[in-house]
Amino acid sequence: MAEQSAQEKTEQPTLRRRQEALDKGNVAKSQELNSVAILVMGILAFKVTSGFFGEMFQRFVKSTYHQSSSMEITVQSLPGQIGDFMRVLAALLLPIMILLLIAALAMNIAQVGFVFAKKALIPDFKKINPLSGLKRMFSARSLVELLKGLLKILIVGLIGYTVHDKYHEAYLLLPNESVTGIIAFTFKIFFELTVKVSIALFFMAIADYGYQKWDHEKQLKMSKQEVKDDHKQYEGDPKIKGKIRSIQQKLALSRMMQAVPEATVVVTNPTHIAVALKYEPKSSSDAPKLIAKGKDKVAERIKAIAREHDIPIMEDKLLARGIFDSCEIGMEIPFIFYQAVAEILSQVYQNNKKKIPFKVGLDG
Repeated sequence: MAEQSAQEKTEQPTLRRRQEALDKGNVAKSQELNSVAILVMGILAFKVTSGFFGEMFQRFVKSTYHQSSSMEITVQSLPGQIGDFMRVLAALLLPIMILLLIAALAMNIAQVGFVFAKKALIPDFKKINPLSGLKRMFSARSLVELLKGLLKILIVGLIGYTVHDKYHEAYLLLPNESVTGIIAFTFKIFFELTVKVSIALFFMAIADYGYQKWDHEKQLKMSKQEVKDDHKQYEGDPKIKGKIRSIQQKLALSRMMQAVPEATVVVTNPTHIAVALKYEPKSSSDAPKLIAKGKDKVAERIKAIAREHDIPIMEDKLLARGIFDSCEIGMEIPFIFYQAVAEILSQVYQNNKKKIPFKVGLDG
């Protein structure tokens, strides 16, 4: 049971897992929203350019009709005639195609932002594996896509039927209308039909986007073991990191103990704390430095090394505690301790019957 629960994907994906999915182009995106955006932009573009489109197409038809009596279709003239037709068609459709491209790009950016997935460009031969293809065909995602397709067909069919039923009587009167009237009527029905279909598909696309987000998060979820492995790979094994810290602490402690023989005096608490001070005055502004400090066993080692090298050990509870709490190794002692340290150093040099090597600047 423990192994089974560890393999259940119940944990939220790590940042590393999300980044890997993003690099592969695996993002939450609804193709339905893209389709609706293209459809809506197509309707708007067609609505705006319909007058220009009709006028230009009418001129082309009139020109072709007037030239038809003198136009000869031969092997030599056919490429040029086709080229003229393609230029007119490009002039009509190119602006609309550009707007549709902009709409598709804008909707993609709105859903996932600017994403350049280099790994997605690398060919994946697993995708053309027949067995993998069969698994995808009968997967839950394929079933959802099938249901979406059937739902779209149903929606478009129902809307088409209602629009047709609305104008059923008007169809019977079309033989009495002019060509212009028939074209205008056809465009009116086409516009109404596409607008209603777009509105219906928009709500369906919003629902699909919510599903895609949910399914994407579900696919990215990790088991507890995967989360542990990810942290180990990304941040390092905690056991190894602990060993490294332990080694670093031992090295730091060793370096500190090697500096104790250079101390001028060791101040103690007397049993729990020991701080080793080094004083090498070169001018009146020099101050003693803390070269070692420790509690309990470390304090005992500092005092033992001090005894081995005949370094004076002085007891001052408040001074030892103050320097231990406020100073780090290598720092000069704070100004507030100058007076107390000066008295300690004075006593050390008097006991050793040496000349005191500091001036009044230290002792305030």
